Amino acid sequence: MGAEPLSGCAIVTGAASGIGRAIAQRLADDGMDVVAVDLEPAPDGPSALAVAADLTTRAGNRAAVDAALERFGRIDAIVANAGFQHVAPVAEFDEDRWDAMLALLLTSPFLLARYAWKALAAAPAGGRFVAIASAHALAASPYKSAYVSAKHGVLGLVRTLALEGAAEGILATAVCPGFVRTPLVEAQIGPQAEAHGVSEEQVLEDVILAPHAVKRLIEPEEVAAVTAFLLGPAGAAFTGAPVTMDLGWTAR
Repeated sequence: MGAEPLSGCAIVTGAASGIGRAIAQRLADDGMDVVAVDLEPAPDGPSALAVAADLTTRAGNRAAVDAALERFGRIDAIVANAGFQHVAPVAEFDEDRWDAMLALLLTSPFLLARYAWKALAAAPAGGRFVAIASAHALAASPYKSAYVSAKHGVLGLVRTLALEGAAEGILATAVCPGFVRTPLVEAQIGPQAEAHGVSEEQVLEDVILAPHAVKRLIEPEEVAAVTAFLLGPAGAAFTGAPVTMDLGWTAR
């Protein structure tokens, strides 16, 4: 996908590293003013405005929206990407971690949409809302009850936003990648290889990438390119649906 001219202001959450950082960089390179939101924003991040906010709280989500409006006077797009993972059986899953994950992965996208709704409706080219939802919005894995539940929920949220936003010019989509080369995923490779007594290459293919038909990690820049496409003119027909980029995971 080639770069398309973009304009206006985009809020990107979880923008300090990984997928969020790649999206923020791509949107900035394509011409948008980027409000990069994270619990601890990267000092060298690609953004017009870095905002420190705890997105597990209403105040943090409100602060992100207010900062964008105060600085730029408009919000044209929201990319709800922030998240984290916790792996444990249901019987042992920490209740506080469950609450925190649902707050960040599901409630935060809702609050961002709610607080920015009028601004998105007023966007000259129409407002865009993109949730980075993961293939786990479409399929489940054991020991990831909170993550899977939240990602399934955010796909339902996106579908509802699309129906309610249609009359106001707001489009909403969910990008659903498989495993992406992020610090979180890469940090698992060494320990998994040691635990299984195999090489890092073998554990990547046989353990981490087991759901993928194509045995490779997706690059953050690939997710960023799809997101930029959805925010640009060519993405104007996409709303209310998952955009799946999972290297064959959900084809089974």
